[in-house]
Amino acid sequence: MTTKITLADKFARIDEHWRPRVAAELNGQELKLAKLKGAFPWHRHDDADEMFLVWRGSIRLEFRDCAVTLGPGEAFVVPRGVEHRPVADEEAEVLLFEPAGVKNTGNVDDPHFTAPQGARI
Repeated sequence: MTTKITLADKFARIDEHWRPRVAAELNGQELKLAKLKGAFPWHRHDDADEMFLVWRGSIRLEFRDCAVTLGPGEAFVVPRGVEHRPVADEEAEVLLFEPAGVKNTGNVDDPHFTAPQGARI
């Protein structure tokens, strides 16, 4: 199959914040696209690393003892088990790389932020 992914087109179809959409799958991993705005709940992923790659805007990954700010073209891998929360003061677009089936809120169930699994774009 030869399906090209055009990120600008995919992001244009996302109309809500903090609801990752699967854009591709490979080798047991998912590439998810999400728009972020505001602060996400503190959480951790006990069994999976999580990579954030900023496409547009900027985000801050907060940890209990520090924070890392990412702009377009910058990425950061949050190691499994590390408590964190992403924050976007203005709307940002990010690519998330993680194993298939990882819940976006990790060890936390949140009625507003926990997204449905497997939503595609």
